[in-house]
Amino acid sequence: MSCTLADVSRTLAEEPADAQRTCTRTGAMTPPSAARATATPPATDLLPGELGRPEVPVAKAGRAAEIVGAARKILEAEGADALTMRRVADELGIQAPSLYKHFASKKAIEVALVIDGIAKLGEATHSALRGPGPSSPLTRLLVAYRALCLVNAAVYRLATQSSFARDLLPAGLEEWAGNPFFVVTGDPELAQALWSFTHGMVVLELDGRYPAGSNLEATWRAGASAFERAAANR
Repeated sequence: MSCTLADVSRTLAEEPADAQRTCTRTGAMTPPSAARATATPPATDLLPGELGRPEVPVAKAGRAAEIVGAARKILEAEGADALTMRRVADELGIQAPSLYKHFASKKAIEVALVIDGIAKLGEATHSALRGPGPSSPLTRLLVAYRALCLVNAAVYRLATQSSFARDLLPAGLEEWAGNPFFVVTGDPELAQALWSFTHGMVVLELDGRYPAGSNLEATWRAGASAFERAAANR
């Protein structure tokens, strides 16, 4: 929510060296030049390396919002395989053809869910950079990312699966959502490594893969400390 950023190493390798160093990505699929063009003009309170929020479609209202809400409920309760146009219509008590007045396909509903999920994740990660408390921005970033992903697990999984049609997302949205990982590290490769650690920790926790008795809070703290040292020594 770049949170989802699969081909970063390839993309970075294809860019000129100074472009890699000035890039404000964790590894979005959108080329940096395109993402910068679609971002809002820099605000005076942006931190060094921080991107402005890109244009995002206005949230659905009325019946369309009800459809997205029903789809989210099904996704969270029953999983991605249960999310069909017929199942959404049943949840709303309407005929399936009525859905097509608002969404052309199930994929269009999934895109609406993911756009909303990534936008919320971006708001959380950018807010974490300025959040109150004694902890560092990097630690606040990890706490915010983990918390939001754990409570929105189904949408997070949908957004980060390799088969999702990323080209249907608004230009620059993923890069903006993941941009705080660059802000707290100041280095694109280190930002990618930090996001990979964060994403991996979240998915392992969601899958229940840690042994019983694991102190995940301590593991998160250890990771944060290691990346803060790496950022300070780069």
